[in-house]
Amino acid sequence: MALLLRSALAQALTKSVRPMWAAAMTSTGRRNMSSHKKETDEEFDERWKAYFDRPNIDGWDIRQGINHMNRLDLIPEPEIISACLQACRRVNDHSLAVRYLEAIRYKSNAVSKQVWPWILQEIRPTLDKLGISTPEDLGYDKPELALKSVDDILRLLVVPSLSLFFSLPNNKHKLCPVLIL
Repeated sequence: MALLLRSALAQALTKSVRPMWAAAMTSTGRRNMSSHKKETDEEFDERWKAYFDRPNIDGWDIRQGINHMNRLDLIPEPEIISACLQACRRVNDHSLAVRYLEAIRYKSNAVSKQVWPWILQEIRPTLDKLGISTPEDLGYDKPELALKSVDDILRLLVVPSLSLFFSLPNNKHKLCPVLIL
């Protein structure tokens, strides 16, 4: 009797549950992604200027905004760059400002060599007012101890009078720097 009751109960449950599963499996969900309002360039600029102009912004928020903007496929307008530099100055983070300028310089030189000088010309009043150095002012535009070639490095390490000649396979002679200790 218990087996009959159990099988009748199982049969009733499967009949009542199966139509819900079937309906859930046959219906397809649709998600409309185009319902979002497209942001114009002016709205984008105003949003980021407002983000960096917040009075309670801290270093972490500035870094988050900079990282987000660096991930985007764009070079920010000089007004946004100036707002970011002012935020860096408010939290007294000169190194972050210089790093941000380095990132902008790298990104703009990848597009065109004329973009960075234009950006620098546009933000120069802000840089002068805040006392922020550019990467070029600090010498970050060229590597430290940059030499033209490996031979220049060897000439610094080896005294020319200690150099010896040696013979190469085709009877060509080459100057071989040798350091005698």
